[in-house]
Amino acid sequence: MIISASTDYRAAAQRKLPPFLFHYLDGGAYAEHTLRRNVEDLADIALRQRVLRNMSELSLETRLFNETLSMPVALAPVGLTGMYARRGEVQAAKAAAAKGIPFTLSTVSVCPIEEVAPAIDRPMWFQLYVLKDRGFMKNALERAKAAGVTTLVFTVDMPVPGARYRDAHSGMSGPNAPLRRMLQAMTHPSWAWDVGLLGKPHDLGNISAYRGSRTGLADYIGWLGANFDPSISWKDLEWIREFWDGPMVIKGILDPQDAKDAVSFGADGIVVSNHGGRQLDGVLSSARALPAIADAVKGDLAILADSGIRTGLDVVRMIALGADTVLLGRAFIYALAVAGGAGVSNLLDLIDKEMRVAMVLTGAKSISEISADSLVRELGR
Repeated sequence: MIISASTDYRAAAQRKLPPFLFHYLDGGAYAEHTLRRNVEDLADIALRQRVLRNMSELSLETRLFNETLSMPVALAPVGLTGMYARRGEVQAAKAAAAKGIPFTLSTVSVCPIEEVAPAIDRPMWFQLYVLKDRGFMKNALERAKAAGVTTLVFTVDMPVPGARYRDAHSGMSGPNAPLRRMLQAMTHPSWAWDVGLLGKPHDLGNISAYRGSRTGLADYIGWLGANFDPSISWKDLEWIREFWDGPMVIKGILDPQDAKDAVSFGADGIVVSNHGGRQLDGVLSSARALPAIADAVKGDLAILADSGIRTGLDVVRMIALGADTVLLGRAFIYALAVAGGAGVSNLLDLIDKEMRVAMVLTGAKSISEISADSLVRELGR
């Protein structure tokens, strides 16, 4: 097992959370090969240690989409974040803002845009799927713009939902799922009190705001399955590009040609991502996909990356492989589940410290100095 602060938080989260929530977060598609490779491939990358280089001045700051980030990290969109801690999206957003990094609100968040945006003192990002219900998409975009959202993250690797078999076993879906979830909550009293009772409403806030009625957990899987659109193509994003006058990021890129298509489309950034191993099992890990994509489009748009990032060392590795910034997903949710916003703050502080150690001992005084020269070898050679 790869030991890290995230590993410790994961173990604690597994003890605290009802199984249906832990496995929904922790699981991946099919046999979960890509899920494991995301972590293992990053850990396999050897950093090139350098010494006696006067590293007394060090900066983790970076610029992205006209924002200054205290380090090249943002919190990724994670559905149902508000089920992992009381009003979890608000707690995580506050922790990110206090650290000086962006928080990305998911389409399928518990807390709606209007609850999260006013709670923080920096603009947030918003993630949206391309769905059959274009009326919902237009409504969400209008509300995001009204709330001061600066950056739009479009997730494009879910034209159909992935086969996540853990969910059927855990009670997230499958026969008697509501009863199983209720029994699990009863045997996890800390979560049941903090989130189950005091964290209500357990609602998909952004969807309910559009529908005018509650969209609870029981409706979640069905609503998503009915609204994913396998017919989507680049032309379906054109009206959004015209409507949205801020930065627009395409999330779910694994192939250099798709990255080039994003440049031709006019995207401001991409996220090299396999959805944390939750969609198509057997595809490349993000770490393996990233170098070729960076070779193809570096400098043409911002390159972000996610999937498998658990430590500050992983952040440095991804930057060295060609990313400008990374997104943290599972890592921050484990911490949120254990200790709320304080857990997220602690995790971000640990990642900051781990990055500083790595940069001092690889001779990189700034984020711009982290490059392929920071590695002993490229992944896979």
